[in-house]
Amino acid sequence: MSEKPAVLVVDDERNVLRSLSRLLRTLNVDVVTAETGEEAIGLVSQREFSLIISDHLMPGMKGVDLLSRAREIQPETTRILLTGHADLEVALEAINRGEVFRFLVKPWDDDELLAAVTEGIHRYEIVRASRAGDEAKLLSLAQTIELKDPYTRGHCERVAAYSLLIADVLQYGADRKKALTYGAWLHDCGKIGIPEQILNAERRLTEQEMEVVKKHPLWGAEVARQASLPEATVNIILYHHEHYDGTGYPSGLKGEEIPEEARIVAIADVFDAITTERPYQKGMSLEEGCEFLKRLSGTILDPVMVEIFLSRFEERERSASCV
Repeated sequence: MSEKPAVLVVDDERNVLRSLSRLLRTLNVDVVTAETGEEAIGLVSQREFSLIISDHLMPGMKGVDLLSRAREIQPETTRILLTGHADLEVALEAINRGEVFRFLVKPWDDDELLAAVTEGIHRYEIVRASRAGDEAKLLSLAQTIELKDPYTRGHCERVAAYSLLIADVLQYGADRKKALTYGAWLHDCGKIGIPEQILNAERRLTEQEMEVVKKHPLWGAEVARQASLPEATVNIILYHHEHYDGTGYPSGLKGEEIPEEARIVAIADVFDAITTERPYQKGMSLEEGCEFLKRLSGTILDPVMVEIFLSRFEERERSASCV
C-alpha cells in the first residue's frame, strides 16, 4: 500500500477531475477520482482517505450529502467542498454542521486549494497520531501548523514548558501533565482552518475576518475530540482564549468557570507572545513580560495562576543565573 496520503476527488466533469488530479499530484499525494457520489461512497467503503474533495452540484447525490455520508464511514477524513457562488449558503451550513473542513469556490485559486489540502491532511494526521499515541509525530505536526506564521517558531514548545512550571507547583500527576502538554502543543491547532490571507494579514482584520479567527478554538477542539485526546486537552484548545473577567471567546466563561488547565495555558501563551519578536511587535524583555502579566492579572488572566507562574519563573531565572 502507498505511504502517500490518499486524496479522493469527486466531480461529474472529467476535465475538472483531470485538472485537480494534475494539481494535487504536485503535493506528492495518491489521487483517486470518482464521477458520482455513489461511486465515491463505494470507494470510501473500501479504503481509507486522508482527504475528500467534492463538487456540490452533481447529478444524483449532492456533494454535501456525499460528505455527510463519508463522515459516517470515515469520521477522521478531512472533507472539502467545491461550490459555485450560488452554493455558499449551503457550504456555510455544512461547515457549521461539521460535515466540511473548508469550502472553495469555483473557479478555484491553485495556491489556495493546495494550501487547504495541505492543512486538511495535517488535520487528519493530528487525529491519527493522537489516537496512535505518537508523541513525536504530534509535536512535529504542531510545529508544522505553527509555521503558518513563521514568527511563532518554537511557540508551542515554550508554551508547554511555561505551563509545566505552574503544574509542578500544583503537583499535577503524570497523566495530568501529559494532557496539559498536549493541550499546550496543540492549543492553536484550529488555525489550520484559517485562510493564510487572514492569519498573516499585516493590517487590522475586518470584523468578519475576526469572526473567522475566533472560530479556531472550536475547530481545534473538534480535531482533539476526534483524536480521542483527554478532556483536559480538549478544554485547553477550546477555552484558552477565555478571559478571567468573562470578556473572552468562544463562550464568554468567567473566573473558575474556565477549566484550570486552560487558565494555565492562557498565561503561558500570553507570556510567550509578548516576549517574542514579531514583524508587527517588538518583543518585551522577560522582566517587562512579567510586569505585563501583573497588569492582566484579574482581568484577562487568573490572578492566582499568574502569581504562581511569576514566583516559579523568577525562581527558575535566579537558578539559571547562578549556574
